[in-house]
This record gives sequence, C-alpha cells and structure tokens, in this order.
Amino acid sequence: MKRYFKKGMKNYLEFKITTKPFLPDILSGIMWELEILGVLERENFLAVYAEEKSNLKVKDFESLLSRLIKENLIESFDVLISNIAEKNWNEEWEKTLDVIKVSPKIIIKPSFKSYKKERDEIVIEIDPKMSFGTGDHETTRLVLRLLEKHLKKQDKVLDVGSGTAILSIGSVMLGAQSAVAIDNNEWCYLNGIENVEKNKVKSEVEVRTGEAQDVEERDFDLTLANINKNVLREIRDDLVERTKKDGKIILSGVLTSDRAEIVEQYESANLKTIDSLVEGEWTAIVFKKA
Repeated sequence: MKRYFKKGMKNYLEFKITTKPFLPDILSGIMWELEILGVLERENFLAVYAEEKSNLKVKDFESLLSRLIKENLIESFDVLISNIAEKNWNEEWEKTLDVIKVSPKIIIKPSFKSYKKERDEIVIEIDPKMSFGTGDHETTRLVLRLLEKHLKKQDKVLDVGSGTAILSIGSVMLGAQSAVAIDNNEWCYLNGIENVEKNKVKSEVEVRTGEAQDVEERDFDLTLANINKNVLREIRDDLVERTKKDGKIILSGVLTSDRAEIVEQYESANLKTIDSLVEGEWTAIVFKKA
C-alpha cells in the first residue's frame, strides 16, 4: 500500500515476489506487516525493499504468503532476494502518479502535476514523500467517498494512521470543523504537516505523532482508520473510546475476504454496521456507535 522511499540510503535488500495468480493490491497491502521501506508494482511481480542491515529474511515473506494460500487467495508463490544499489525511489514512483478523480466532487492532485479546477470540485494537493495516502490505492479512495456521504458540517474528525494526512485534509475541505491526524511514523508526521500547509488547512488540521491510545480527546464525531486488518483489530477499543455516542467510525484497509471478521469484532463493541463500499479486493466499512 505504501510505495514511497527514503532518500539517501546507500544499499537495499530487494525481495522479488511472484504469485499465481498475481494479486498486486492484496500483496502490497500485507507487505506492510513487515519492517520494509517500500513497494513497487511491476508488470508481473512485486518488488519489496528493506534496509541492507534489515533482519528480514525470505522466510518472513514466505510466512505471509503461506497465509494467502490457506485463505485460497493464491495457489503458489516464489521469493527471491538480492542486494541493489541506491536509487531515487520517489522519482521512480512519481513517474507513475497522475491526477485522480475520486468522485465527481473530489480530485487528488500530486504536487508536481497541474490541474484546472472545475466548479464545485475540491482539489486535494498531495506531496507523497514516504507516506501512504496518494489516492492511487483503493483503500484511500473508498474512505474519501464515504466521507463525502457521511461527514456532517462541523464534525470533529480523528484520522488514525494518517500517512500524508489526505483524509484529514479532505474532511475539512468537505466541511468538518477540525481534524486530528495521527501517525506513529516520523516521516508521515513531517509529510502530513507539509501537506496540511500546502492545502491551507493548518488552522483546522492538527498533525500529531503517536498511536490512537495517545489521543486524549473522547469527543470525535467521526473516526477514520485506513490500516491493515491486524492493526484494526488491535486498536478497536481505542477507536471506540474516542468516538462520541452516535458518532461514526470508518475503517478501510480491509480485504473483502476479511470483512466478516472485522464486522463481527467491531459489532461486539456495541457498534452497528450502517454502510460499506467495495473497490477491487478492498472494502471500507462504516459503523455507528450506539
């Protein structure tokens, strides 16, 4: 899901992953359960990168991929490891990014692309750097579409695992009173601040570094979390506690095959499923707090 890379690293480990069938979106999503630097999708394989001094081994990837076989998502896989020299990974990935029309109203524009705004459109300008959240992935687009439907004017929004802060920025542009964007990654924190300033929402969006449990407020009207399934399971209570009564929680980063499991866990915390959207292999779910 993240596809951006730290500049200045001298050498990397490259793990070349092929599967049958090749499911790049699913593969890139689960790779972030490991301590990696980034992912590049190629024509028929996934290239995953880690620091040369990383403790990652082929067996770590084999463990993840074996799980996909048990879930009947893939039939077989192969993992090859090699050392590669430094590259400008942001420059490599920027070549593939373009303006994205999330909906008739919401446009995402990379900072290095030009776009002429049409009437009534909101244009979110993102300089991605290392952070996840450019709109190129289904999980981000799903949340933005659900925000357009469920966010109410003057809502207070909590965005957990905020990445580029795109969801917080989009929330305010859609009418939210304020948003707190929090991520435990220092690069995401710095990039979030940069994007908030770029979109002129600095007075409405507060970017923080930390975990959901570090948020002291308990009065958010709408809580967002676009993270992988395992983290969503771990932080359920943190999200619920910080959402006010009758407030809503929007989860994304969930494979459609995992939807029932996530719904069951969150509904057991006195939440009611009220909406969902699907794009490709991914789903986003809206819960309401009773």
